[in-house]
Amino acid sequence: MSENKNKIWGGRFENNPSKILEDINSSIHFDKRLYKHDILASIAHTEMLQMQKIIETKDAKKIISGLKRIRKEIDNNEFVFNPSYEDIHMNIELRLKEIIGDAAGKMHTARSRNDQVVTDLKLWLKDIINDLDYKIKQLQETLISLAEINYAIPLPGYTHMQTAQAITLGHYFLAYVEMLGRDRGRFKDCLDRLNECPLGSAALAGTSYPIDRKLTSKKLGFKNPTFNSLDSVSDRDFVLEFLSIASICSVHLSRFAEEMILWSNQQFDFIKLNEKFTTGSSIMPQKRNPDSAELIRGKTGRIIGSLVGLLTVIKALPLAYSKDLQEDKEGLFDTVDTILLLISVSNEMIKEMEINAKNMEEALNKGFPTATDLADWLVGEIKIPFREAHSISGKIVKIAEKQNCLLSDLSIKQIQSIDERINKEVYNYLSIKSSIKLKRSFGGTSPSEVKKQIKLAKKRFLKI
Repeated sequence: MSENKNKIWGGRFENNPSKILEDINSSIHFDKRLYKHDILASIAHTEMLQMQKIIETKDAKKIISGLKRIRKEIDNNEFVFNPSYEDIHMNIELRLKEIIGDAAGKMHTARSRNDQVVTDLKLWLKDIINDLDYKIKQLQETLISLAEINYAIPLPGYTHMQTAQAITLGHYFLAYVEMLGRDRGRFKDCLDRLNECPLGSAALAGTSYPIDRKLTSKKLGFKNPTFNSLDSVSDRDFVLEFLSIASICSVHLSRFAEEMILWSNQQFDFIKLNEKFTTGSSIMPQKRNPDSAELIRGKTGRIIGSLVGLLTVIKALPLAYSKDLQEDKEGLFDTVDTILLLISVSNEMIKEMEINAKNMEEALNKGFPTATDLADWLVGEIKIPFREAHSISGKIVKIAEKQNCLLSDLSIKQIQSIDERINKEVYNYLSIKSSIKLKRSFGGTSPSEVKKQIKLAKKRFLKI
């Protein structure tokens, strides 16, 4: 029989685990970032055990003092993480034993690593969601500021990537403010749902010790304890929900980045990205590549991949805990790092970009963006059904297309060749400026409405 060196669960085993098992089993290289929250939860648990007279006060004081010392060691990069101890929880506990002796073993009374890890992860994610909310709010603030500066600048609005109708640049920026606002709302909903404390659920069945889970929950800032111990230790819904929301948010950022890529292309030339957010070519000296925007677009894939990965891990897991659930962290940690980076890059990139308003307005000379206004005028003035007006408008567009001119450049005789009921008043509705100005419906693109929506956006999202 070999000497069993495993200090975690060695009593049942006669032989050491293989080195290759240690390689696949150890998570300390990534879950060490949970150390602050693990120590915080252990202190709260220890205080509860002492108050419930489950452990003695002298031992509780030793444990808490030792945990605070370990926190300082890790903060100061003086702590040696040992992969043979598997994870952050056992690394801390076994270091605690080195500091205070056997009293360290009492800390794990009435809990399991199963409820311990999910508690740590929830505590960590609560902090992350608050950080994310602040970062997204900053990006919204930048977009609202850009909308305020450019509230009346004409811009082609596209459907199917074809010129559809004239909009304002301010209206465009506010569209992304709305998307990000929904993202913030979803993250807050996620925070509210995960804000229940699993600690005290133990391995899966609860515990026979007279613990006070409500006390522990309160100490850790949760709104209440979880209600079912079996669900508590196997629940990763909150991670899936977070990854889902992060995927949606990253898709919003990716859509915006795609437009920045298109708009900075010479064929559009609507914007110019600052050199700080572009790169050159190793062979073509004239190139300025929008790498920052392309990477925002590209890194969205890895966030979506993390969501799909964890869904795949969990889809067939029986209750309660299985080691498969260790796979919840690497994708989550990577997603958090990535989404925070994407938000920051997006914010800085658009702060520094130049807007070519002249080219945006000139682009509206293609694609007949006031054709719908013509149809609307026919409905309002001649009192005909919209479908008939749509047909008439389309025929007039065909004449302009053949003449290679704007709708407003057609003579009244040319227009009346399609329908003699049309009079010269129609020209008041064929210009870009009148088209934009008339879109005064709530949430519309007219400059007057955009100004109102900017005020509302400040109130709704920035609390101004």
